[in-house]
Amino acid sequence: MIAPRRMPPEWDPHTATWMGFPRVSYAESGLSREDARRAWALVANTISEYEPVRMLCHPEDLKAADKCLAEAVDKITVNLNDAWLRDIGPTFVVEDGGLIAVDWQFNGWGQNTELEWGHDDAIADYIANWLNIPSERAGFVNEGGGLHVDGSGTVLLTDTVQLDPARNPGHDRDSIAEHVHAALGTERAIWLPRGLWRDNFLNGTKGHVDIVACFAPDGRLLVHQQTHEDHPDFSLWQSLLPQFREAGLEVLPLEAPHTLKDNRDWVDYSYINHYVCNGAVICPAFNDPRDDAARERLEDAYPGREIKMLDARALFAMGGGIHCITQQQPSETG
Repeated sequence: MIAPRRMPPEWDPHTATWMGFPRVSYAESGLSREDARRAWALVANTISEYEPVRMLCHPEDLKAADKCLAEAVDKITVNLNDAWLRDIGPTFVVEDGGLIAVDWQFNGWGQNTELEWGHDDAIADYIANWLNIPSERAGFVNEGGGLHVDGSGTVLLTDTVQLDPARNPGHDRDSIAEHVHAALGTERAIWLPRGLWRDNFLNGTKGHVDIVACFAPDGRLLVHQQTHEDHPDFSLWQSLLPQFREAGLEVLPLEAPHTLKDNRDWVDYSYINHYVCNGAVICPAFNDPRDDAARERLEDAYPGREIKMLDARALFAMGGGIHCITQQQPSETG
């Protein structure tokens, strides 16, 4: 009997974590290329204490990677444009005990980037070939950060991402959900109307869910809550809470940091953008009084796992967080 397709939730056992080494830093971030690379390396080196890390590096950047990455991090050379492996890498599913790499079409988050993405669109298939597993090219544009699953049939999506006219013109919720369910083995889609405010500008994703909400192993939904009335994300919590409750979900808020602005504008600092690996949760920290409260919430949501808080302000200045730069490879048993 063939086991049905399933995308394992992030807290299931991993074989490895995939990442990409930054080629550049964005001008608007205020960071140097070395700053960006140190931020990525901090995450990779920390995860390598818990599970294998496979870091894709452009051949020209291999020497720089050697300088800041731990020996335990496996470096793999390949041409790539950018380093957001959650989005450019494959989403892994398990079917009949074997891994399949879902290769989403990638077009720079709806052509919302200053960089080329031709190499990045080929990364998922490259990883599948490296692993010698089947690769399935999706019939629409999507990114790994644009979805979250509970492992029991539910997937979170966002109108401004999957229904973005610059990504998937002519599609509606039903047609996209049909594609997603076929790819992931899910059965129910919960649609967020939008994501965070900062995510709508250059190099942003236009609303990825992985900075807004994610499932915990006990079925609760962790949701970003901006508590300051002046922040443009303040209204998002009020709009999402009734929807989630109507869907029968118990919501556990993760209150946003007190920090409201950086050198550019309103921040999108969020503890939701954490990464669950074998034995630990790697969570963004912001040198903010609410870092400790976030740690406590995550200890409650992920019992038995060590909560590692890493300063992620450089990552967020680049436009993402810890979850955005990582992609889990689940064990083949799923």
